[in-house]
Amino acid sequence: MVVERTRRDTARRLRRQPTEAETALWNALRRLPLDGSHFRRQVPIGAFVADFACHTARLVVEIDGGQHTEQADADYDARRTAWLQRAGYRVLRFQNADVFLRIDDVLETIRAAVFGGVDVEDRKLVHRRTSSRRTSDRQAPP
Repeated sequence: MVVERTRRDTARRLRRQPTEAETALWNALRRLPLDGSHFRRQVPIGAFVADFACHTARLVVEIDGGQHTEQADADYDARRTAWLQRAGYRVLRFQNADVFLRIDDVLETIRAAVFGGVDVEDRKLVHRRTSSRRTSDRQAPP
């Protein structure tokens, strides 16, 4: 399918040309102990490409630069977040400044989202498919 190939090519291009904030978070995420799972970067999900996703935890992490403060971009982000939530993902958004200035807080928030709370012990994650249809095959709204 042409749309799927285009989305996949876009994800590959974005992986080859990450922003500084994405590189910083990617390096930090690799230190996060996620026994039984992992994060992927620039992941096609539906008609979108998520900055980071942990499919096992059904978690998407987005890093927003300055352009996301513009109304048109904010509206697009809201529609995209709503679609991802309907597809069963939780979405965390951080500003570039959060990644650069408070990376430990960002990682703690992500860890808490993965394991279900700040005081919850890390545990082995188990991937379970929720449907026979892959999320990437579902069509997103325009």
